[in-house]
Amino acid sequence: MAKRFDLIVFDWDGTLLDSAGAIVEAIQAACRDLDVPEPPEARARHVIGLGLYDALRYAAPDLPEGRYPQMVERYRHHYLAGDHALKLFAGAAELVNELAQQDFLLAVATGKSRQGLDRALRASALAHRFVATRCADECHSKPHPQMLEELMDELAVSPERTLMVGDTTHDMQMAKNAGVAGLAVAYGAHPAETLDALAPLARVDSVAELTTWLRANA
Repeated sequence: MAKRFDLIVFDWDGTLLDSAGAIVEAIQAACRDLDVPEPPEARARHVIGLGLYDALRYAAPDLPEGRYPQMVERYRHHYLAGDHALKLFAGAAELVNELAQQDFLLAVATGKSRQGLDRALRASALAHRFVATRCADECHSKPHPQMLEELMDELAVSPERTLMVGDTTHDMQMAKNAGVAGLAVAYGAHPAETLDALAPLARVDSVAELTTWLRANA
C-alpha cells in the first residue's frame, strides 16, 4: 500500500516517554519550594509540552516575574532527580524502530530543552532513528508552528505528507497551525475529550492502538 505520509513527527514527553506524572510532581514540588500555591494536577498536566518558562508561568501565575528563574532551577532539580528512572511506554521503541525500517522520516518536536532531549535520546537508545529534532529553547513554544515548519523545510517534506503525533492540545493545535495532520494519543498528559475537541485525524488510547493505526493509515 502506498504511503500517505513521508514524515512522522513525534512529541516526546507523554507520547513516547512515560513522563507526565514526573513532570507534574516536579512542577508541584518547585511551587512548594518557593512557597507559592501548588497547582492541581489537571492544571499542571495542561502545561506539559510547552516551553518551560511558558509552562511555569501558567502553573504558577502569581509568582513575580523575577522569580521564574528560581522556579526553573527548582523544577529542573526535582525532575532531574528522577528522570533516570523514566521509561518509554511499552511498545514505543519497537514502533519507532519499525517505522524507521519502513523508511519513514522520523523527527521529534518537543517542549524539552535541547540538553534535556539529547539526554533523553541517549537514554532511549533511539537517537539514530530520528533524522531531525526541534526543542522549545530553539523555537517558539507550541502551539506556534515553527518547530514543524522548520522540520518540513529541513527535510523537504510538504505539510500534506507530514503527520504530527502528540498527547496534548498544544501538539494538535501546532499541527493545525502548520497545516499538518494531527494524530492524538490519549494515554499521556491531556484527556481524550480535550484532544477530540481539536478534531485530530484520529485519536488512539494506547501505544498498541497507535501502532495498529500507523500500520493501516500512514
